[in-house]
Amino acid sequence: MTPLRQRFIDDLRVRNYSPKTIHAYVAGVVRFARHFNRSPADLGAEHVRSFQIHLLQQQTSWSWYNQIVCALRFLYGTTLGKPELVDVIPYGKKPRTLPTVLSPDEVLILLDAARAGRERMLLQLAYACGLRGSELLHLQVTDIDSSRLIIHVREGKGRKDRLVPLSPRLLEELRAYWRRYRPAAWLFPGAFPGRPLNDGSLHRLCQRVVKRSGLTKAVTLHTLRHSFATHLLEAGIDVVTVQTILGHSNLKTTARYRHSSTRRLQQMPDLRDRLLLPTLTAVPAPTPTGEVPSGVPPALSGRHWKWRMLYGNTAKPSWPSTAVG
Repeated sequence: MTPLRQRFIDDLRVRNYSPKTIHAYVAGVVRFARHFNRSPADLGAEHVRSFQIHLLQQQTSWSWYNQIVCALRFLYGTTLGKPELVDVIPYGKKPRTLPTVLSPDEVLILLDAARAGRERMLLQLAYACGLRGSELLHLQVTDIDSSRLIIHVREGKGRKDRLVPLSPRLLEELRAYWRRYRPAAWLFPGAFPGRPLNDGSLHRLCQRVVKRSGLTKAVTLHTLRHSFATHLLEAGIDVVTVQTILGHSNLKTTARYRHSSTRRLQQMPDLRDRLLLPTLTAVPAPTPTGEVPSGVPPALSGRHWKWRMLYGNTAKPSWPSTAVG
C-alpha cells in the first residue's frame, strides 16, 4: 500500500466514514490512478475532467459516477490539501425516476411465494419495517425489544441508529422463527460461523422468490422498502413520521414517495363528468366577424357566448379547489 493511499484511508477513518464507504472511495481513486497510470498527486483538474468524460463514455451509472466524484473531491480537498480543485470537480445530475412500488395485493403475492422459514421472514421484515438490505442482514437477536414492540436498527445509512415499530403479529412470527432456527447472535446467520448472511445471498434469494411469484415488475429487496413508505403515506401517516421510521436525513427524500402514492390521484374527480351534456336548445350561429347575433341575451357575450356554443343552455360549473390547472 502506498503512503498516499494509507493517508487517504486514515483521513476517512478519523472522520468516522463507514468501512463500506472507505472501500468504495478507495476503489474510485484507484480506478482514476490506473486510467493514467500515475499517482493522483501528479494529476490535476484537466486529468479529472478527462477521466469524468471517460466515465460517461463507459456509460457508468450515475450513482457510481457521483461516488467517484465524492472520492476525488475528498482526496484533493482533504488528503492532498488542494481545495481549489474541489470546485472544478462537478457532480453529475442524477435522473429523478419514481421508484417501483408494489400494491398491497402484490406484496402478499410475493410473500406467499416465499418458502416458510428464513425466506419469508427476511421479506416480511424488509416490508413490515422498511429496512434496507444491510440493516436487515445486520440485525441481532438482542435488537428485538418485545416488551416495547420495537426493533433497534443499529448503524443504518450514515451510521445512524433508529427505532422502528414492531407489530404483535410479526413479533409472534419472529418468535416462531427463533424457536425453529435458534440463531445465537445474528438473526440471519450466514454460512461462516459468527458472520451474518451476505448481500449476494440475500439478493439471489429475493430474485428466486420474485421469479416464483410471477410478478412482472422489476422487483428487488429495496422495492419492499419503497412499497412500505408509499403504503404508510397512503394510510394517512404524516411524512415526518415516515421520515423518522425510514431514517432519512432529508425530508425531501421521504417526500418523493408522495409522487408514488395513488391515493390522492384516485380521489381526483373526472373532469368530464362535470361537463354537463349540451341541450337541444338552438343557438344562433355567430356572425363572420365574431359578433353576437341579434336576439342573443347580453349575458351570453364574451366567454359566456363561447360556453353556450360549446355546451348549450347550461350554467358554467364551478371547479373544485383540488382541480389541476
